[in-house]
Amino acid sequence: MSDRWYEKAVIYCLDIDTFADSDGDGVGDIRGLIGRLDYLARLGINTLWLNPIHPTPDKDDGYDVSDFYNVDPRFGSLGDFAELLHQAENRGIKVIIDLVVNHTSDQHPWFQSARSSPDSPYRDWYVWSETEPPDRHQGMVFPGEQDTTWSYDRTAKQWYYHRFYKFQPDLNIENPQVRAEIKKICAFWLQLGVAGFRMDAVPFIIEETKPGNPAPPKDLEFLSELRQHVQWRKGDAVLLAEANVEPDELKHFFGDDGGSSNRIHMLFDFMLNSRLMLGLARKDPEGIIDALRDTPKLPAGGQWATFLRNHDEVDLSRLTAEQRAEVFAEFGPDETMQLYGRGIRRRLAPMLGGDRRRIELAYALQFSLRGTPVIRYGEELGMGEDLSQDGRNAIRTPMQWSSLPNGGFSTASPDKVVRPVISGGDYGYETVNATLQRHDPKSLFSWFERMIRTLRETPEVGSGSCTHVDVPVPHGVLVHRADADTGCMVFIHNLGESDAVVDLSSLAAEAEFPNDILADQQYPDLDKFDALPVAGYGYRWIRLRRYA
Repeated sequence: MSDRWYEKAVIYCLDIDTFADSDGDGVGDIRGLIGRLDYLARLGINTLWLNPIHPTPDKDDGYDVSDFYNVDPRFGSLGDFAELLHQAENRGIKVIIDLVVNHTSDQHPWFQSARSSPDSPYRDWYVWSETEPPDRHQGMVFPGEQDTTWSYDRTAKQWYYHRFYKFQPDLNIENPQVRAEIKKICAFWLQLGVAGFRMDAVPFIIEETKPGNPAPPKDLEFLSELRQHVQWRKGDAVLLAEANVEPDELKHFFGDDGGSSNRIHMLFDFMLNSRLMLGLARKDPEGIIDALRDTPKLPAGGQWATFLRNHDEVDLSRLTAEQRAEVFAEFGPDETMQLYGRGIRRRLAPMLGGDRRRIELAYALQFSLRGTPVIRYGEELGMGEDLSQDGRNAIRTPMQWSSLPNGGFSTASPDKVVRPVISGGDYGYETVNATLQRHDPKSLFSWFERMIRTLRETPEVGSGSCTHVDVPVPHGVLVHRADADTGCMVFIHNLGESDAVVDLSSLAAEAEFPNDILADQQYPDLDKFDALPVAGYGYRWIRLRRYA
């Protein structure tokens, strides 16, 4: 892959503890993941994104880190991790890891030292207030689970800031030593062989927090420093940021020099994600068209990361209250399916009623839009969720490998497994598992294989333009195109349930040898552009011409 390898990547996101258990202790581990790399290579992904791998008290699924320079002993050792990087590289798979440096665990030695004495060298590594901040009940990320953003520490005899849970004190980004330490953490893992980092909670990392100011300024220059440091250490290393901010702020996270990206390489496209959910709920692409039109122009080297599901809830906070209500009514009507009043804690297959046509349509649409696609483990099988689990853990259940006990995830007794494997019903491991689907050429897994292989033939999608084709279409149909110096593709996706006919005669002159390279069914040859049929919940990826 080129220096901008991330433009051609297909990213697969997983938690080590719920993916594959090699030693039978009920917790997934690195050796288990190594044993499943061939499965991932067959699927066609070329980048692994690992959720937090570091030692942790595990009060927030690993996002409360107690040691940034090691691997959680439940997963294995640093030696195991180095072997994972080697084995992944042998299969052409890059590995990026979560960089969680907005905060640490309150059990981290830095915080334990900081709270112990005003003279601690780590005291100023965190954000403190001698008096009770007037804004302590503002800015909570997890309303309902979190009452405050400042808590009193009896040992320190001061208040400390925590944008997230009280056991996750925020680091002080204004301290040069903290900035240097973050760079050192990145350098360590790059030296070990990771390809980059998915940066958690980036807008909060760069906040210059002061008591009494619930909306502090952001120091974007630290992102420029970090980008420069990372790329000096490894020229093709990538920073992929979680920055769910207003659209007019997004461009500043890519960079401010106007010409090329000099801060973050990639941003998750939260705006597009919520519009995709709205479009699927309404069976109408208007919101998606708006998102494509309103998306800020990317600087050279900048890239979007597209997703339908990730490790968190479906975040609908960027929609209006009315739009959010529509999506809730369609995909999360029960309160047990909702989270924080803004999100849905479900996987995509059950959200779409298990309708194979709609699942294919949704992922064909995501993968055909501009940017780098990200998929969550198990989505390629159509896994479901376990709503009896707390919060986001509903979608963090073990991978379903086979019809063996515990879905082949672990040989441990069920009571020892990190979380219960989904069993019984439409999404239980007995009927939804990798082994069954690998043997079935008509399975969802086989479809994902074929779709990802096809994406390799369409470089226009990753690095070309993405434009809505404004032609008269039946209700529910989206037509867009991708152009690059390699050629031109046009995509038809029917979000509605009724069959439709599309007139693309305005594009006929551009067609050299048009053909469907991916479609939900066999369609007639493309000899007439004025009447192209597409089935209800159908899709067609059409190559108009190839230049090279």
